[in-house]
Amino acid sequence: MSKAAIGKTIRRLRMEQGYTQQGFAQKLGISTSYLNLVEHDQRNVTASLLFKLTDILKVDLAALSGVQEREYEVALREAFADPSLAVEPVPDSEIQTLAAAPNAARAVLALHRALAGAREEAGGGITLPSGRKILLPNEEVRDFFHDHENHFPALEDAAEQISATLDTAAVGTNHALAERLRRQHGLVVSVRPLPGALRVYDAGNRMLTLSEDLPRESRGFQMAFQLALLEAREPVEKIVKRANPTTRDAAELLRIGLLNYIAGALLMPYEPMLAAARERRYDVDAISARFGVSYEQACHRLSTLQRAGARGVPFFFLRADPAGNVSKRFSASGFPFMRFGGTCPRWIVHSAFATPGATRVQVAQLSATETFLCFARAITGRPARWGEPPPVHVVAMGCDVSHAGELVYGDGLNLATAAVGIGLSCRLCERQDCRSRAFPPIAHRLTIDPQTTSASPYQFEAKPGPS
Repeated sequence: MSKAAIGKTIRRLRMEQGYTQQGFAQKLGISTSYLNLVEHDQRNVTASLLFKLTDILKVDLAALSGVQEREYEVALREAFADPSLAVEPVPDSEIQTLAAAPNAARAVLALHRALAGAREEAGGGITLPSGRKILLPNEEVRDFFHDHENHFPALEDAAEQISATLDTAAVGTNHALAERLRRQHGLVVSVRPLPGALRVYDAGNRMLTLSEDLPRESRGFQMAFQLALLEAREPVEKIVKRANPTTRDAAELLRIGLLNYIAGALLMPYEPMLAAARERRYDVDAISARFGVSYEQACHRLSTLQRAGARGVPFFFLRADPAGNVSKRFSASGFPFMRFGGTCPRWIVHSAFATPGATRVQVAQLSATETFLCFARAITGRPARWGEPPPVHVVAMGCDVSHAGELVYGDGLNLATAAVGIGLSCRLCERQDCRSRAFPPIAHRLTIDPQTTSASPYQFEAKPGPS
């Protein structure tokens, strides 16, 4: 944990709660000079001191991980690298200082988003009827789930209350869901052709129709969604109200996302899911077989297991299409996702498309202190009709490499030699001699020599080290 700039996080939390450095050191039972070294990341935090910090600051260990600061650093570095700003490169030390001031960091990022919105508007982009330039609704909802680490205790409670009344052990999950809909809500579940739709709920005729194109596990998910829609609207609406979405579209997308969350929790209840994950060492195929769900559904649920006192491995979750468009992303692992531009072509997310149905594993090293164990699989769906290309997307998961021993995907890997260096994006990546580079890094001066042809498309000067 000390590698994640924990000192800056301690300093921020201390100042937010009104402690002076001297007063806080006294409460911790250490000297002011030692605390000063800790806050400047010049001393490691011992286990005993870590527990004192969580007790006095009234936070859990996750809050001290430095994940928030790291995410702000990545977003700020991306914003300052925007060529349209036409400013000198901002030193990493200044970015780190700004990232440790969350209100200021959010303000700067909001200004950059407004600038991006203005550019979109000038080119015929989308704005609200009021004229405000904001994130697209799906981006707004994606950020909401990301900010909450894709875990909602109130929705877990609602799902557990419903699950407690389902006799899934005797008749199977799908049959139990269909019986609950019939007995409690008078709904008849029918499976038949549904051109252009996967689920249709006819409240007047008390009919729930599912498309015959849906595989069995997806039919179960749609019935669980319908049950959540009928029985768990109250906790969903409370979360939507607190989120205060900026548009009606964003509110509806958020509402659907939260109902999907409950549906997943109904199919894979928290405690049995966590027990299965630990027993099978996060083998997604084994877990999906146990709960009768799809590979993607199991991955998605694994990314939500962040209950205080009963946490699973903190994963990031990502779903992307062959064009690089990201349709879902969540992170409890501190993986820094980019908002704009493409991702690194060396990352396993892209190479997984070459082997549909097979799980590929990669030890991805972002920096000297950030290495992630990643696994990804390309999933091919059914085309709507003959002649159309089938839909394909990659589902990727990953966690800090320190958790590799808890996952089957870490077996047989030599972690000391298996790491593949990746970057956030070519425009921000400082790795030299990369044959996959698509763009030169913005913050470096190119070195162009007509007498030499390099293996890398772009050669550039390295940043000077600290004097």
